[in-house]
Amino acid sequence: MFLWALLSIFLPPLMVPANIFKKTKNNTMNSNIRQVKRLMVANRGEIAIRVLRAASELRLRTIAIYTFEDRYSLHRYKADEAYQIGAENDPLKPYLDIEEILRIAKANEVDAIHPATASFPKM
Repeated sequence: MFLWALLSIFLPPLMVPANIFKKTKNNTMNSNIRQVKRLMVANRGEIAIRVLRAASELRLRTIAIYTFEDRYSLHRYKADEAYQIGAENDPLKPYLDIEEILRIAKANEVDAIHPATASFPKM
């Protein structure tokens, strides 16, 4: 519960379950929410580094994605695991490839994804 409250600072409102803070009949918090243990950061640069630092302080296992151009970027090395996306001649477009990001997330059993600012549409 506390973890979701912290992650809600980083995640858009639609990424956090709507009923997470509702109290049940016996005045306790909803307990059917799965704990986040593995967080993928689908971002780059300073934002990614800040999210990775916060996740590490929360003792979450972190996964980063990077392009060939970002292979020496700090966010790749701050994460516990990092996976290259996209072709060598495509520096930024792979960060917007939602299908590829989700494929990597599923393959690595990621519990939550911190999206890039422009990756996932806001509704």
